[in-house]
Amino acid sequence: MNVHDERDGSWPCRLRPAAAWSAAVLSLALLYGAPPARAAGEPVAPAPAAEVEQGQTPPDQMNLATPPGGLAIAPSPERPEQTSPFFRDTKFGLQLRTYYFYRDKYDDSKSEAWAIGGSLSYKSGDLADRLALGAVAYTSQPLYAPDDRDGTLLLKPGQEGYTVLGQIYGEVKLAERVFLAFGRKEYDTPYVNKNDVRMTPNTFEGITAYGKAGGKDGAPEWRFGGGYLTKIKERNSDEFVWMSQDAGAPAGIERGVYLAAASCKAGEFSLGGAEYYSDDIINIAYAEAKYGLKLGLPVKLAAQYSDQRSTGDDLLKGKEFSTNQWGVRADAGLGGATLTVAYTDTGSGYDMQSPWSGYPGYTSVQVQDFNRANEQALLLKGLYDFSRHGARGLSAYALWVHGSGREAPAYNEDEYDLNLQWTPPAGALKGTTLRVRYALVEQDGGGDPQIHDFRVIVNYDL
Repeated sequence: MNVHDERDGSWPCRLRPAAAWSAAVLSLALLYGAPPARAAGEPVAPAPAAEVEQGQTPPDQMNLATPPGGLAIAPSPERPEQTSPFFRDTKFGLQLRTYYFYRDKYDDSKSEAWAIGGSLSYKSGDLADRLALGAVAYTSQPLYAPDDRDGTLLLKPGQEGYTVLGQIYGEVKLAERVFLAFGRKEYDTPYVNKNDVRMTPNTFEGITAYGKAGGKDGAPEWRFGGGYLTKIKERNSDEFVWMSQDAGAPAGIERGVYLAAASCKAGEFSLGGAEYYSDDIINIAYAEAKYGLKLGLPVKLAAQYSDQRSTGDDLLKGKEFSTNQWGVRADAGLGGATLTVAYTDTGSGYDMQSPWSGYPGYTSVQVQDFNRANEQALLLKGLYDFSRHGARGLSAYALWVHGSGREAPAYNEDEYDLNLQWTPPAGALKGTTLRVRYALVEQDGGGDPQIHDFRVIVNYDL
């Protein structure tokens, strides 16, 4: 792996602030330059996962398959019918990303960095209508990265850049809508997902099978999948480590995770669940239900439940443990506004764990997850889409979460978040997402310290 740094002069890892801002102009010019011509009707890669709070994936959006996207290469103009689908249907994708992150913490220490990078993806067509291959390479390189402000998770520890082949996999078609995958790739489930809220996502090594059924002519749609995952590449790493090690088990413990997930959607109702079992480490069970109705305005109701407990020889904490969390949520639409109220309640004794993904709790937001032992949390959120006022693709939200039930030396907390996002749906900037985020966390006690968290993210998807 060739990771550039200032020691060999091959990449300007750390720049002075003035030079960093000069590089910003250059990087933004790159990202906002006119995109390559796109054929009429040609699909655009889906919006980045960073649009969610903490990388959560609800069951009705579970996806173990490789997401679509990218540009197809043109078939041979001379004999298009003689071109193998393996080559004819090949797609390449490119995402450019630049990300600035600043946080000052309760202890007055600071984390700060500005990085640039992205990903290049390849997905073949089907060979003999059965086998497809894929790969994705990622990179994150520092533009501004002070040595004394590590910890942003945009870069490797030590504020080092990295490049990694995060996905390389095969996908076998077992039936019309059922597939088997092997190798290293990304997955989206509640407790195993890509958590793509920094420069590069989590990816996983293992073997899985997944598929869909129904969903036609008004029939319920089923999604299902399962398998065994051995290793994970964390979002700011270029190495794959055992799932047990990433969960926090002692060095030398090598355990993977058995995964099974399913969901059903019928009209405005959906129900889904997932099970994660790691020998001698942890078992996580998750379930969620959603229902949409109209009470003069559209309303969506949801409820979730997570149960976590140690397994076998209790190697994760060295002793037996168990905990749980339940939550409810309601979203109401009114014109261009969406109002959200959510509540979660965590069991006593142990904090909830989320070793391989963003935490799926309804009150998990920009900085805090509000899933500590015996913590109850209330969320209020207001989002507004400005499209009806001529600002297509522009939205903003503000939220507040109050966590209670904690006692010294662990205190209650409040978090206030502001988010502004612009995703132009047409024109020269189509494929671009600009997001600006700010969070304030206040602790009630212990001197009442605060956390300030500020982020600017720009993505360009080709």
